[in-house]
Amino acid sequence: MNTPPPEVLMVETRRVSCDGASGIRGGKDYRPAALGHPRIYLEIDEHGYVDCGYCDRRFVLKGGPADGADHSQLPDISEGADPGHR
Repeated sequence: MNTPPPEVLMVETRRVSCDGASGIRGGKDYRPAALGHPRIYLEIDEHGYVDCGYCDRRFVLKGGPADGADHSQLPDISEGADPGHR
């Protein structure tokens, strides 16, 4: 059984960046968004999605083959992390 990704982000471009902290709130009464990982750039291929190798966020191309799919059934397509991470 596959586990669905922790977060699925719909995007409009094939090239995306991820730092693992872009969704963390900052400002008054919040801790600074110092959590996360090094910023990496990912390329969505013919599958229509890509997973971040650090934080497992899934980026899905709007209108692509994976748009509307059951993400728990899709294989992990990771980029950016070191080979020993997975």
